[in-house]
Amino acid sequence: MDCPDAAALARFYGAMLDWKVETSDGWADIRADNGNCISFQQVDDFRAPDWPGQEHPQQMHLDVIVDDLDAGEKAVLELGAGKHPHQPGKTFRVFLDPAGHPFCLCVN
Repeated sequence: MDCPDAAALARFYGAMLDWKVETSDGWADIRADNGNCISFQQVDDFRAPDWPGQEHPQQMHLDVIVDDLDAGEKAVLELGAGKHPHQPGKTFRVFLDPAGHPFCLCVN
């Protein structure tokens, strides 16, 4: 995932997903116990996505399943996410990570 600060964004997602964070110069990984991995690459001229518009496409999108939307929202806001003003559904909520990538918290 391209971003302006790989280590910072990896720490955000690592805390949100409870995955191990590994960083190096301009690169970071978060890894689950089962081996699943998301990587973050620092980009000097990063431009945040513009969702739901497509002037700057969202680039990637994660849906994170939670048991309770209100509790999940509180947790991600405390980690530094922002709640997007456009909320098109009832069973999910759209947030922006600290670099501006949209992601959703969803209930089953």
